[in-house]
Amino acid sequence: QVPLVESGGASVQAGGSLRLSCAASMYDARNYCLAWFRQVLGKEREGVAGINTGGDRPYYADSVKGRFTISRDNAKNTVYLQMNNLGPEDAAMYYCAAGNYWYAGTCKGYVYWGQGTQVTVSS
Repeated sequence: QVPLVESGGASVQAGGSLRLSCAASMYDARNYCLAWFRQVLGKEREGVAGINTGGDRPYYADSVKGRFTISRDNAKNTVYLQMNNLGPEDAAMYYCAAGNYWYAGTCKGYVYWGQGTQVTVSS
């Protein structure tokens, strides 16, 4: 069973919105901090946002602050990424990851990764 499964990726026009979801199947999923990353083919993976186990300490990359919102629902073992005002620079494969410790306000120790969901933005 794949521990993390992303969904919600799609093709949208610039200025549009998407909500990505990542369902966790680990029995103790609520004990992991969670994060979203993105990667464009040929480029380095970029951290986008993360959130602690309690869901009250989100953080964001500067490039998405004010446009993206990360949240989690521990009852559903799911983390979300609401993305608004998308631009061509946001087009990428988006991955969620589960980390097993929290340090200096960020999620660390990633032990599980999803297989990704593609976001395409047309101008």
